[in-house]
Amino acid sequence: MDFQEAIESAGRVVDAAGVFAVVIGALLAAIFAATRLIRHQSDVYRQFRRFLGRSILLGLELLVAADIIRTVAVTPSLESVAVLAAIVVIRTFLSWSLELEITGKWPWQKGKEADEPKGADV
Repeated sequence: MDFQEAIESAGRVVDAAGVFAVVIGALLAAIFAATRLIRHQSDVYRQFRRFLGRSILLGLELLVAADIIRTVAVTPSLESVAVLAAIVVIRTFLSWSLELEITGKWPWQKGKEADEPKGADV
């Protein structure tokens, strides 16, 4: 196995980890939500969305990492770097949107922890 094949394999593994994170996160979010519904706990929907959103964010981060690995290490042409830049911009926008949906704050507003209600984390 040469270097290019090894990098391509590493990219596929990280890609698979990203998909795995989203799928397993969605399943766990559904299981936790069902358990909370059965127990008649409050705020089930918000907690489901928060858990699912975090799973999607983790998956997106891994998918971006896989794209970077494959694009920069395997095919470093100007066209592939431009495609990577577009993918990163789109996924960054998605990540920021999900973060805003989950926490109600933009990622750069994380230092304002005193504003969050206690026990809000899932």
